[in-house]
Amino acid sequence: MANVKVAIRVRPLNARESVAGGRLAVQVEDKLVRIRNTKLDGRHDGPGESREKVLEFGFDYCYWSVAPEEPHYASQEEVFQDLGVTVLAGASEGYNVCLFAYGQTGTGKTYTMMGTLDSMGLTPRICQGLFKSDDTFPEGHNSSRVEISFLEIYNERVRDLLRGREQKKKPSLRVREHPEKGPYVQDLSQHVVSDYKQAVDLLEEGIANRITAATHIHDTSSRSHAIFTIQYTQAILEDNLPSEIVSKINLVDLAGSERADPHYCRDRLTEGSNINKSLVTLGIVISALAQNSQMSSSCQSINSVASHTSCLSGGGGGGGRRHCFIPYRDSVLTWLLKDSLGGNAKTIMIATVSPSSSSYNETLSTLRYAAHARNIVNKPRVNEDASVRLIRELREEIDRLKRTLLSFQMQLNPSPSLSDQRDGSLSDIVLQNELKVDELTKDWSESWRDKKELLEQYSVDINRDWGGFLIHSLLPHLITLDRDVLSTGVTFYHLRVYTIHNLGY
Repeated sequence: MANVKVAIRVRPLNARESVAGGRLAVQVEDKLVRIRNTKLDGRHDGPGESREKVLEFGFDYCYWSVAPEEPHYASQEEVFQDLGVTVLAGASEGYNVCLFAYGQTGTGKTYTMMGTLDSMGLTPRICQGLFKSDDTFPEGHNSSRVEISFLEIYNERVRDLLRGREQKKKPSLRVREHPEKGPYVQDLSQHVVSDYKQAVDLLEEGIANRITAATHIHDTSSRSHAIFTIQYTQAILEDNLPSEIVSKINLVDLAGSERADPHYCRDRLTEGSNINKSLVTLGIVISALAQNSQMSSSCQSINSVASHTSCLSGGGGGGGRRHCFIPYRDSVLTWLLKDSLGGNAKTIMIATVSPSSSSYNETLSTLRYAAHARNIVNKPRVNEDASVRLIRELREEIDRLKRTLLSFQMQLNPSPSLSDQRDGSLSDIVLQNELKVDELTKDWSESWRDKKELLEQYSVDINRDWGGFLIHSLLPHLITLDRDVLSTGVTFYHLRVYTIHNLGY
């Protein structure tokens, strides 16, 4: 169990807010954010006045990025050291990790996630950290594979940002749900990268293909939700014990919420309504998950005080409260983020706000939104390969049997024949398990080595420009596809050179 971690970042005043007077309504102190309703300044609290002048919220991280000359100014590096390092640590341990930015249009979400040429954001820094972590392992003891995909959700339709610029009209992709792996995007291109430069090139290509437009608040406002996904696979062989873990990192830059303006053109109004629809659905999902988490914690506290009382059914009449339904499928965004919200992932939310008093309502709404998200409880688990898990369980079984065998040998048994019989049967089981472990370890090592050689030697490129895969090979080979419609598995058979194959008469 792990709660969603929430961070708040306050951006500098923009030109429009500075011209209007630049009055600040937000204060940050340690992990507390205070927002003041400046319209109530100078008023005396009357009997009918229900509005509070100052509201206070607590979060896991709070960053004041208003003025660089201030002593407690939070730079991009400081944000990365807190949030980015947490993402890298979770990925290295084999957990799914999600980091998403939320806020009003023009509050610095894209700057925080993507950054600029002079100040890198979280996404390129995380990519850089992934390849740096590979260099810390001794040669031959660790091998990793990094696959990248980049999509946007525009008007509730999914588009691949890495399809290539030659495709002027990008086809919308369909969202499917695998019974075990959860929601995924069908025919989304995945690109294997071997260094930081290749990862950044793909990131810049996707950013260039993303849809932006000018609004009254921001000149280059993002008109779509963008999800940059990194699949990080690690294979480690230590003390002849294999370990293969797969981590999925979702870095999400949400489009900004804004009020509808009748002076906008039809396209801007359609974009804004779809953006607000998905963000409202996200808010409903967050509120429902927070309510369910609070309900579960209250049930556990009641059960700990009175173990004989059930939380779901009372003693007399009236049943317990039911958990709220989570409407994940009401929006493409929430459907794709299903695992990140209440599922198998460690999730971090960074909410960006404006410090200006003119944005009081939007800032207060964002702070309340983030406060709800902090109550969500996820259930992250290590994503371990099934074969590797079997090897580890057999190793544990061998250790347990050896301890049992040693305890039998140390005990004084009045019947030597019975003791010899027990020792013999346990020794046979231990020997069989050790042989099975050695065989599985050898098969796993050869399989991983073959996959790595295939990627390096034949330059396998999955869905780079077409809805398939491309293999540059001058040698004869066979390819077979999995019959399972939910699987995208491709098997590649390389025919050895100087080998004669008789296929018939």
